Amino acid sequence: MTRVIHTGQALVDLVVEVGAIPRRGGNVMAQSFTRYAGGSVSVLAAAARSGAQAVHAGAHGSGPNGDLIREALASEGVTLSAAPVADADTAVCVVMIEPTAERTFVTTLGAERRITPESLGSSTPVAGDLVCVTGYSLLEPTRDPLLEWLDSLDEGVRVVLDPGAAFAGLDPAVRQLMLGLTNVWTSNAEEAHELTGIEELTATLPAISQLLPQGAVVIVRDGPEGCYLHAGGDVEHLPGYPQEPVDTNGAGDAHTGVLVAELAAGTDARTACTRANAAGAIKVTRRGPATAPTRAEIDAFLA
Repeated sequence: MTRVIHTGQALVDLVVEVGAIPRRGGNVMAQSFTRYAGGSVSVLAAAARSGAQAVHAGAHGSGPNGDLIREALASEGVTLSAAPVADADTAVCVVMIEPTAERTFVTTLGAERRITPESLGSSTPVAGDLVCVTGYSLLEPTRDPLLEWLDSLDEGVRVVLDPGAAFAGLDPAVRQLMLGLTNVWTSNAEEAHELTGIEELTATLPAISQLLPQGAVVIVRDGPEGCYLHAGGDVEHLPGYPQEPVDTNGAGDAHTGVLVAELAAGTDARTACTRANAAGAIKVTRRGPATAPTRAEIDAFLA
């Protein structure tokens, strides 16, 4: 069975709901505080709920945060291929959510940054598998071991890049190397604009495609408007399903997780994008990062 393998950071999200982000030096009272498994956990949970055989190849810690990551992934049937880092715990990401459902992040570093080509290789990808990469892994100290390992993969392994806000600011040589290894690009509109410098959203997709290997697929999310797809022909708009959001944290991860699960199952890119749009729409109505819908819930929504 084709697998979805994620190399990115599994983190613990410390989520606080606030009336507004405080000014510099200021203070606000939070309406709520919750501790979740997040980061790559959100993508893997979404993929597993859509039927994918999912594997976490990234590093995770041996303390209480690592325990939460392991418990969350096990509950979704996701395999952890690498052993826990013995002398460090998984880091946290502080997430401040405003009444508009907009979120602001402050991320710390921990055991999830302790990857090696050997630890990533414990996932043993084979032709047909999808290996997911986040642009945040292209920062030090994860950049070099990740790129070394990616360059060693069999030709038939498909690499999926979710660039994140970090990608456009990377050294051009690092960006070029990563793009040369990428078979599927999936980003939000802002990330596509920042990479290409092109304002017209639909024009960013063919521009990105020119930077990727022949036959690569480009998907750009446009929030509640859905997403755009470029798979060798014209750019196509797959409409979204606008909802009244309560929490947008993890919406992009839900979209990516369902997208890669469908691609792993052999679904055509257009249908995969439609189902991913539905997943993102459902997720924003739920609190918490790893709250993507199941395959059955997506079916019911689309029906």
